[in-house]
This record gives sequence, C-alpha cells and structure tokens, in this order.
Amino acid sequence: MQKLGLNQSLQQKLSPQQIQFIKLLQVPTAELESRIEEELEINPALEEGDDQERNEEAPEEQRTEDSTEDEYKEESGSEDDLDIKDYLQDDDYSGYKMQGDGDDDDDREMPIPMSSSLHEQLMDQLDFLGLDEKHYAIGKQLVGSIESDGYVRRELDAIVNDLAFSQGIDTTLEEVEQILKKIQTFDPPGIAARNLQECLLLQLERMDNGHDIDVAVAKKIISECYDEFTKKHYQKIQKKLDTEDEDFVRDAVELIIKLNPKPGGSSISTGAKNQYIIPDFILTNNNGKLELALNSRNAPELRISRSYTEMFKAYDKSSKKDKKLKEAVTFVKQKLDAAKWFIDAIKQRQQTLLRTMKAIIDFQYDFFLEGDETKLKPMILKDIAGMINMDISTVSRVASSKAIQTDFGIFPLKYFFSEGISTDSGEEVSSREVKQIIKDIIEAEDKNKPLSDDKLETILNEKGYNIARRTVAKYREQLNIPVARLRKEM
Repeated sequence: MQKLGLNQSLQQKLSPQQIQFIKLLQVPTAELESRIEEELEINPALEEGDDQERNEEAPEEQRTEDSTEDEYKEESGSEDDLDIKDYLQDDDYSGYKMQGDGDDDDDREMPIPMSSSLHEQLMDQLDFLGLDEKHYAIGKQLVGSIESDGYVRRELDAIVNDLAFSQGIDTTLEEVEQILKKIQTFDPPGIAARNLQECLLLQLERMDNGHDIDVAVAKKIISECYDEFTKKHYQKIQKKLDTEDEDFVRDAVELIIKLNPKPGGSSISTGAKNQYIIPDFILTNNNGKLELALNSRNAPELRISRSYTEMFKAYDKSSKKDKKLKEAVTFVKQKLDAAKWFIDAIKQRQQTLLRTMKAIIDFQYDFFLEGDETKLKPMILKDIAGMINMDISTVSRVASSKAIQTDFGIFPLKYFFSEGISTDSGEEVSSREVKQIIKDIIEAEDKNKPLSDDKLETILNEKGYNIARRTVAKYREQLNIPVARLRKEM
C-alpha cells in the first residue's frame, strides 16, 4: 500500500563557486596557465591585467558604484566605449584575444629538439628492405602494432584480420610471421618481440659470433630454462645443463641481466617536450630564517572587462526592455559573474596553498632547516588539516600534485607525509627513516643468503623499532625491493 507523506532532511550541496575552487586547487602550477588561458578564451568578460592599477586610474565617482561592480572596475582611459546596440548586432567574440598576443619569449628560450620517433626509425629501416607492395603493407601494419616499449602484443591472427578488413590484403599467418622476422632484425636489438623471452633471445642472437661460450650458454638458459631463470633457481639450471661449475652458469646469467628488457625505451625521444617539475612553492633559508613564497605563476593578474561592465550599466539606464535586449544582458551578467567567481577562486587557491605549505613547514621545521631526512617527523593529512582548520580532503588536494623548491632540491609535498613507528623508548619516528634502515640492511646483506622479511623484522626489533613482518614487507615493496629469493645471486 502506497502512502503520501512529507519527509524533512538536511543535505549539503556544493555551490558552483566551491566546485570551481576545488578543481582549481588540485591543478598543479604547470597546468594552471593553460587553465587560465582556457577561461580567458571562453569568457570575454575576463581579462588579463592588474586590478590595483585599474582602481588607481579610475575616476573617483566610479569607485562608489554597486559593490559587485566596484571591485572589478576597468581602466577609465579605455577608448573602446562599446554600445549595447553594437553588442546586439555582432555575436562573434572569437577575436577578442587574437592568436599571437602576449610574450612568446618562453617558447623561444626552450626550442623543441628535432628528433625521430621509434616508429619513424623503424619505417626508415623497412624502406631499405626493398619489399613489394603487399609485403611492405604487411610490414607497415606490424610496425604500427609495436608498442612504446618495443613489443608486439597483438596476436598475429588479429593482424591478419586487420589487413583483410581495413586494407583488403589477403595474407596468411606464415606470411605475416615471415615479415615480422625481418623486422626483428632492425635496431634497436630485441625490437618487435612478442614476449620477454623472445626479446632476450633476439638480443643474444645478435651477439652470437659462434665463439663466445657465455652467449651460447645464455641462449640455452633462456630457451630451455626460462622458468627457472625467472625464479632464480640456479641449482635447477645447473642440473638441466648437466654441469656442476657455478661459474659456467654465473657468467651467462650476468650477461642476460645486462640485456635490455624494453628495447623501445632505448630509442630516440619521440620529440615531445621534456617534462619538468615546476615547483608551486619556493623556500629559501635567509641566515637561518625560512622564507616561503608562491611561484609567480600561481598569482596571475586578472580583472573584469570594463566593456562588459558598461554593457550591464547601459541596460539599467535603458528605457527599452525588449526581449532581445534582456537575453543579451542576461548573457553579459552570467559572464560577469563567472569572471568574478574565477578571480575569487584563484585568490582563494593562493591563500589555501600558502596556509597549507606554512603548516607543513612548521611541522617539519627541522628538516627544512637542514635537509636531513632523519629529521622528518611522522605526519599525516589529519595533522595539517587540524593546524589550518580545514578539511582533510582539502589538504589532500594540495599535497597530491604540488611540489616545493628548497636549498636541498625539489620535493613533492607527498614526500613529507609518512606514518609513525614507535620505538622501545616510546618515541615516534617516521616510516621514511625505517625504510632507509631497511634499504641499508638489504644493501649490506650476503647476496648468497639474502635476508627474509622475518629476519628483517628481527633485526629492526633488535634496533628498537617495534614493527611487524607485514609492515616490513609493505615498506620493502614500496622501495621496489624484491623478496629474498629474487635477490639471491650466485
């Protein structure tokens, strides 16, 4: 049976301004400029310029206007007095910011180096094979199927179907494999392999001159004892090769380890711009006093367009209230509001970034003063959120994609957050310190008998760190250190 009733509930919803602020807060400095350019392009009511200079130049009577407009006055000396009627006659605003405006010195200072991609290199080598039209088309399809690390992971049967459906080329699996074998002779060695085993064999084939015994043994290990090699079961390899000489196997294994598992990565850069870390904050030590500043790119000069403000005023003074005029001014009002919200969000972003970073510096003051990693204290998002009286999610957005430049290098903010480990003395130390100790212990271990996680736990407990084996395993994995079995050497 259905019943009608009233239900009162309290819900929290984000306003458009809050959503815009949240999105801007998590944008790193490297992307902020493009985000601002995007907003300038879609909102003609937003302009680049110094709001303070505009207020100084504006007549006194213009500063006493409505508070919404007062904060965003334009320069009074503008010669482009736009009439509302002119606005109604022309709806094309694409030229308000012409391409090429602005300073392009940055682009001139960092030219993009000329280089060829892996695909271009392989296509150049394919041209030298002198293939007929059909086989060249097959080779081109195969080269296009090579991934950035140099492997062909798409099944050859699927490539046969691709050729048939997309290019109308009727071929066979054997014919495609024949062309693939030719491509596998290209540089870099190991290119176009279908798996790691084939990649290593291709590189060993290129090294084989018929006289090097290490190469011959290495080929036999990869072709006949591949599973044992990946698991580092060297005694089983010796048994399969019917030898008791450890040096016989060790030299071959060392040769295999030096091979390139990702041949595509050894090629010349694709020509894309190098990715640089642009710090959001700059911290300097001025005779023992730490001084924090925002990267200047985080403080763009933005203001409201005077022309659009005048349009809005013209409507209020106009005696005609026709429908077309109302629709136009509604559009203008929306653009003015959007510009104001965007400027406010940028300013709020700056304040939040500085508040959060200052709190992190206060918490980790000893580290920022000397750069000693052992001075880092256990710190979680909740600690900083409590210091600045903000939500944990806000701190997380700041820390997730921001970096700071110090006298000791550039660090991502996530670097300063770590869990705490208690010692026998009751002191809390950073997990980063414990990770460094684990790394030092493993580097000094006997590689013939590497330490298990249980033994690492015992050693750390003897040093006074109260840590469980599963935590040791987690930290070891975070350090990208394999388990003891895979660290074993002959």
